[in-house]
Amino acid sequence: MTMQNLYLLVPLAPLAGAIFVGLFGKCMHRAWSHRITIALVAVSFFASLAIFNDVQAGNVYNGSVYTWLTSGDTSFQVGFLIDKLTVTMMLVVTFVSLMVHIYTIGYMDEDPGYQRFFSYISLFTFSMLMLVMANNFMQLFFGWEAVGLVSYLLIGFWYNRETAIYANLKAFLVNRVGDFGFLLGIALVLMVFGTLQYDAVFANAASHAKDIAPIPCVSWNLITAICILLFIGAMGKSAQFPLHVWLPDSMEGPTPISALIHAATMVTAGIFMVARMSPLFELSETALSFVMVIGAITALFMGFLGIIQNDIKRVVAYSTLSQLGYMTVALGASAYSVAIFHLMTHAFFKALLFLAAGSVIIALHHDQDIRNMGGLRKYMPITWITSLIGSLALIGTPFFSGFYSKDSIIEAVALSHLPGSGFAYFAVVAGVFVTAFYSFRMYFLVFHGKERFHHPKPTHDHEGGKEDDGHAHHHGNPHETPWVVTLPLILLAIPSVLVGYIAIEPMLYGGYFGDSIFIAEHHHALHEMQQEFHGAFAMVLHSLTSLPLWLAIAGVASSAFFYLKRPDIPAAIKKRFQFIYTLLDNKYYFDRFNDWFFAGGARGTSRFLWKFGDVTLIDGLMVNGTAKLVGMFSGAIRHLQSGYIYHYAFSMIIGVFVLLTARNWFE
Repeated sequence: MTMQNLYLLVPLAPLAGAIFVGLFGKCMHRAWSHRITIALVAVSFFASLAIFNDVQAGNVYNGSVYTWLTSGDTSFQVGFLIDKLTVTMMLVVTFVSLMVHIYTIGYMDEDPGYQRFFSYISLFTFSMLMLVMANNFMQLFFGWEAVGLVSYLLIGFWYNRETAIYANLKAFLVNRVGDFGFLLGIALVLMVFGTLQYDAVFANAASHAKDIAPIPCVSWNLITAICILLFIGAMGKSAQFPLHVWLPDSMEGPTPISALIHAATMVTAGIFMVARMSPLFELSETALSFVMVIGAITALFMGFLGIIQNDIKRVVAYSTLSQLGYMTVALGASAYSVAIFHLMTHAFFKALLFLAAGSVIIALHHDQDIRNMGGLRKYMPITWITSLIGSLALIGTPFFSGFYSKDSIIEAVALSHLPGSGFAYFAVVAGVFVTAFYSFRMYFLVFHGKERFHHPKPTHDHEGGKEDDGHAHHHGNPHETPWVVTLPLILLAIPSVLVGYIAIEPMLYGGYFGDSIFIAEHHHALHEMQQEFHGAFAMVLHSLTSLPLWLAIAGVASSAFFYLKRPDIPAAIKKRFQFIYTLLDNKYYFDRFNDWFFAGGARGTSRFLWKFGDVTLIDGLMVNGTAKLVGMFSGAIRHLQSGYIYHYAFSMIIGVFVLLTARNWFE
């Protein structure tokens, strides 16, 4: 098999599985649905491994598969750009997707939509692979919209639930806002460069660095306008402030798709896109500062929201928002390789945390409230230890994968001199404590402390607020989940520990990405970091005396004290600072504002257009009004049609008199 055919095999294998199971899944035994899709995703993963080895040998591919459309001198093509950035994403996407497929066998075992779910997640994998393998903006946009479409289908998978339908519509509409900016950015690229091919655009970008964007009534720098418009698309897909509101609600979908969306597919698309567009972003410090500040706001303020969540999946969801903010900050600091490094490590431990949360949910009969858990360590040892590994990686514990990538982001931002870098550094450092606190709050409440899943009805929650919200309570002890659930946990736990140590040398210090990522000479934060730290061991030694490590330890210790030793204190804090708790509980009132201003405004506008435009203007004036006018006119005219000859003669005489008078008058 030639390498070009191997490139085609990577995205088309999951697509074939999605189509076959989607069309014929109901006609076969449900076991064949997972056998076919898992086998084909495995083919995609092993093909990606073969391509990785080929790229490591120095072989890079940039070519078209076929021409989709020709308009004038412009061709819209489907093609692949296979370099180290692409192949890294391919491995992450296919491996995490393979783990999610296996895990789904156990999680969705009793669901009537079993075949449909496997079809959707394979289609999701295909969409993300087409996005990361693209060599032009048209194919990038195809993959961009395809992951949005499939996420809509998966978030609303349980379509009989009103909350699921609300969540998938919310995700779809919020992403349309970001995608509008993304499409305008692509249109501006086509208008200025006359092509959508990456290589041609990047090669000519510097010659347009001082041009003014051809946008009426504004005098924006062309490259700045393109970069900000493209990043608005990333703000939607990668859930950056203020387009972050859809991501927590995406928890309404089944847990396997939460893991796939948050770890390896949709939300990482924006991070990958900005890294791919580094030759454009490096020409605009304004765009880089904008990216950095948006990421810093997301990293810190979305982390605060994780502190008060009681739904186990939503805690992990807000950690995703915060970690995406870290990646975005790294992009703004021109540390693109660090952002992709954190994307990769995060994919493993975040998928691990989501799937571990799903394992707990299965054991507790789909109760997701951490207030109804506790003491699960002795009942679910595999889930417990893998959750601990994922949590330690998330908070950046030395020797775990998240440490190397997260600390690299903090150091890169500290060395940046762009406007906004001071605020960004404060946000990512403060976020270390916040992340450690809410991560281990969840961990301790779920796996340690008093067992709460036995008791018929607790009087108060751990934070002294309301009585139990109606979740079912379970009689009898939970137990460890089946091997199809625990095996992916173990396989994801391994890279959550090791992949950071293995990858930090080549990715950050060895020039692994090569020409895949471009950094301007005057953006030297990453270069200074490389000079300061000479590998993984040097970073570990530095961390022992740095603030982030001690903040992480303080976060873990604080959560242990508040939720294991003195669970009455959070209740007192909540009562004392009720205003802050209410603000966080309402998610800074973003949802209420959006419902009032945008949704309410749209409804108000539509009511006005209906009542005034449709009822009053069109029906009342133009349609019924015209009919009434004709009726009035005909009602007056019919009195002249009496049928008497002398009436007609009189009318003729009067008419002749009027004509003669008018003639004499004008003469």
